[in-house]
Amino acid sequence: MKTSATVLAALIGVSVLAASPVLAASSYDPFGSNAAADYYGDDQPYGYQGTPSRDYYGQQPGYGQGVQAAPQAQVQPIPREIVSFNADYKPGTIVVSTAERRLYFVMPNGEAIRYGVGVGRPGFTWSGVKTVTAKREWPSWTPPAAMIARRPDLPRYMAGGIENPLGARAMYIGNTEYRIHGSNEPDTIGQAVSSGCIRMTNDDVTDLYERVKVGAKVVVLN
Repeated sequence: MKTSATVLAALIGVSVLAASPVLAASSYDPFGSNAAADYYGDDQPYGYQGTPSRDYYGQQPGYGQGVQAAPQAQVQPIPREIVSFNADYKPGTIVVSTAERRLYFVMPNGEAIRYGVGVGRPGFTWSGVKTVTAKREWPSWTPPAAMIARRPDLPRYMAGGIENPLGARAMYIGNTEYRIHGSNEPDTIGQAVSSGCIRMTNDDVTDLYERVKVGAKVVVLN
């Protein structure tokens, strides 16, 4: 659905994307309680938030948490839509507004496709200009060393699949450990909970994956 929302953005470090009038007045505040911050901290499983299964950890159910994790705060799905986009980026560019928790895929004629995303939690945000260096369908996951140091209970390797925290598709960003990827936790989209990766629903990341080419520019704004 095409909207008349206008997004104002300039080169990295100069300004950030303006929030759409349609979505700016959300009543949901992901930082509204200490419980939410604790729930998504490093002491919780990175991927599936319920009782772990044998397939996920290679152990009997209950390994790690021992009990069913607390229910996640429910959020309304963020619709994928075409919006006006008046900024000097070439079609095919990906622009991520961390503050907005939105990703824009730039199209011709002053338009972009806007997606809801999950971004890095406080202390794990970043900004810069990179490129898409690789694309993978149902990617496997190898937690980076820094994450293993924080969470030694994590699996060292996890094959691609529905329970994999990278979801259905992944686009690898530059020579970093960051990715734009799907998620097995759709309720976290629109929140700041990741270790720096950009999360999308599996449906949205599959749509973006088909549009993005290897070599595309990725601009991440604070």
